[in-house]
Parts: sequence; structure tokens; C-alpha cells
Amino acid sequence: MLDPQAKALLQLMVDRGVPPINTLSPQDARDFYVLRKALTQPDPPVMSHVHDHLPNLGGLQVPVREYRPLGASAHDKLSALVYYHGGGWVIGNIETHDVLCRQLSNASGCAVFSVDYRLAPEHVFPAAYEDALAAFQWVVAQADQLHIHSNRVAVGGDSAGGNLAAAVCLGARGGAHVPAFQLLIYPATLMYPDTASYHANAEGYGLTASAMHWFMDHYLPTREHGNDWRASPLKASSLAGLPSALVLTAGYDPLRDEGYQYADALSAAGGVAEYICFERQIHGFITMGRIMREALSGVEVCAQALRRYLHP
Repeated sequence: MLDPQAKALLQLMVDRGVPPINTLSPQDARDFYVLRKALTQPDPPVMSHVHDHLPNLGGLQVPVREYRPLGASAHDKLSALVYYHGGGWVIGNIETHDVLCRQLSNASGCAVFSVDYRLAPEHVFPAAYEDALAAFQWVVAQADQLHIHSNRVAVGGDSAGGNLAAAVCLGARGGAHVPAFQLLIYPATLMYPDTASYHANAEGYGLTASAMHWFMDHYLPTREHGNDWRASPLKASSLAGLPSALVLTAGYDPLRDEGYQYADALSAAGGVAEYICFERQIHGFITMGRIMREALSGVEVCAQALRRYLHP
């Protein structure tokens, strides 16, 4: 059964004539996403420290926002999470996920570094992946100055951000610095999927199949690029040797099955993967704590996992 609060939100969108995202221009879709934030997200929690960095990553300046939890001073050495926002690689930014990053930081006791990676269609694949990997490497390289433990830096994200976090783990595998953990919140692990949940949840639950194609068509130069593991982590030739993972999905989400399959594939490759599905929820629910109680439960599940895997 669909969560009553999710059902009420979906009906409200119908009643108010909210246009399908695939009928909008990328800029209009971005503006609408920012507007919707105020209606569905809780008030921003107070933090001990918030600071915007502008590191030079491979010749590009990529904004990174740092959060430190309540009770931690600017110089306490903490574990950390490098976070990549959702939005189909086309919409979203540091501001749209500001509340979630604050929640995760306070609830886990970790510092969080939110990455404002480049968006499509102005910057197509693999630009977002390159920014995501470079941002992780920058955080680890600056661990002393940022007052974090270099060997306790996780990566995470929701939706497209979960896709980027999974790809960063693959790209960093075997290198000098690898993520200590991966937090994948309803991640996209396949481009142009053909799963049961993709078909069953194609219409009527917020994220539609048409919207997914709109996002992917803007992000990928060609459909053939969807076979690259940096775009479709589930298509990597091997998932062995990757960090432990929590994969969280939603029951009424087109992406549900590819998240489940990714968790299974990590386990089959000998890794540690926890899988939790919020069966009554829709895609994007974890940022909607103002109107959905289960969003707060989802944040706490993620924070508990961060505490388990990153704290000694």
C-alpha cells in the first residue's frame, strides 16, 4: 500500500496541475525543483559549522559545502561523508540538498561535504562523474586541513547522486585512497533500465519513465554511453573489492529493482551490502520530511549506517 502521506502529495500535484518534468526546459525544471524544496523539506537544522569551499579540481572550480555537526568544534577530527545530490544529473544543487546534508551530519556525527558537480546538458557525461571523483580525492588529500580522518571518508548520494557515489567507488578501486563506505539512496545503477519496477512504477508515482528518459537523454551524449560503468555501475565487469554499502530503495520507485540488483551484485562479488526498501514510499521521499514521517526514519537509517561503518 502506498504511504498515505505520499498519496496525498501525489494527488496535490495532480490537483495543482504540476507539469511533468519532461515537458520543461532544463532551466525551468531547475527553478521548479528549488521552489518545491520549501514546500516539502523541514526547516534547516542548526549546525556547529557550515563553510563553502571552492577547490580547484583539475582546472575547474567546483563548489563544496562543508557541514560539521552540533557539538563538534571546527578543529575536532571527524569521520566524513562526501555527498552527491540527486536530480537526474540535470537539476539540483547544494541548496536543494542542504537540509538533508545537515540532517545526516547531525544524526551521524560526521562532517559532510556536499558537491555541486557540473550538470547536463551544458556538461554531459562524464563531467559529473569526473567532478564527483575529483571532489572525493580533494577531501581526502585535504584531510588534515579539514580536520577529518583520511581513512574514514565515505561517499553517498540519492538517485543520480547515488549513481555517482557508486561510480566513484569503482573509479577509486585499487588507488591510494578509496571510500570507507558507500551510502546509496535509491541509486540509478542502469541507464535505460528494463526492470519490473521500471515498468510497474512508470506512471503515477512522481518519477515517471518519461522523466527518466528526459534525464538520461540530457546526460548522455549517446545511448551507447549508457553501457559505460561510469554511467551504469551495474554493468561494471566486476564489483569485487568495493567498500561496504547500504542501498536504500522505495517500493513505488522505477529505480527500486536496479538498487536491489546492485546490492545483490555487491554481495555476490564478496562485498558487504545491506539492503533496505521503504515499501510504501516513492522516489525522492527522503528529502520530504516536512510532509512525510517516513523520510525522517530514512535519514536515521542512513545515519546509523554511517555511525556503524565510520566510527571506531
